[in-house]
Amino acid sequence: MDTIFILTILIVIGALAFDFINGFHDTANSIATSVSTKALKPRHAIILAAVMNFVGAISFTGVAKTITKDIVDPFQLQNGSIVILAALIAAITWNLITWYYGIPSSSSHALIGSIAGAGIAAAGFGALKWEGFLKILQALIISPLLAFGLGFLVYSIFKVVFKNNNLAKTNKRFRYIQIATAALQSYTHGTNDAQKAMGIITMALIANNYQSTTDIQPWVQISCAIAMGLGTSVGGWKIIKTVGGKIMKIRPVNGVAADLTGAAIIFGATYIHLPVSTTHVISSSILGVGSAHRLKGVKWGTAQRMIITWFITLPIAGSLAALSYFILSIFF
Repeated sequence: MDTIFILTILIVIGALAFDFINGFHDTANSIATSVSTKALKPRHAIILAAVMNFVGAISFTGVAKTITKDIVDPFQLQNGSIVILAALIAAITWNLITWYYGIPSSSSHALIGSIAGAGIAAAGFGALKWEGFLKILQALIISPLLAFGLGFLVYSIFKVVFKNNNLAKTNKRFRYIQIATAALQSYTHGTNDAQKAMGIITMALIANNYQSTTDIQPWVQISCAIAMGLGTSVGGWKIIKTVGGKIMKIRPVNGVAADLTGAAIIFGATYIHLPVSTTHVISSSILGVGSAHRLKGVKWGTAQRMIITWFITLPIAGSLAALSYFILSIFF
């Protein structure tokens, strides 16, 4: 077997591994609120998230095409296989580190930063498609701000609509609604996050001359959907604990408001073919809801720790990818 074919196989395996890790790393995002309010038992929540993530993953391909063509040009990529493999190694490494320490960092930031870092290591800053790259960065920055604002607005409306209702009865009813909103949020998570690995595999197929368009092949879509569904079934309990309890004390009515907000922002991004961080969006939704509920009830120390991690992920992942590229270049 030639080197290109071996590298392509390694990239496919690495991309599916990234999707699997993304599944258990980000499972917490879509079900943390429903688990913390006891609307769903953890096992049931994991199964629900796994199924809905899979369904979401096979529904769309627009984000995958953005990842394929808008960060670096796969048709002009120098040492494309090494660049892509280095990016995957870096993104997986950072995901595992943050998972181990229970930090809800962004898999999207890790992957996009890694692709950019490896591309720059291979061909300098000219390797980046700046228009597309900056558009993706804008989406990553703006989406959590929108999520915070919308979460604040949605919960403020809930407070007005349900202000005369019995609190205990309202929360009991919303606990049932939360099952539906958790399913919706898991579905939207699949529509956006699973596509990132699809884009990576497609990029490799183009760079190695196995296909000549940015279309996502059916086997790529299905295999990535399965990998994310399996990863989701493993779960990410450490991050569930952080997202579900350390930002604020979540009640069912808060959870529904946060879930609806997160799902709306993520699906909106999927609709316009932009990758966003589900971690950023959902955590920011909870922060917005918490601020509308009771400003002092939000544990801002945890929020600050997450924000710092969000900012450092891009440069760290990019640096890890550049280092991985130089190491791989020695052997290939």
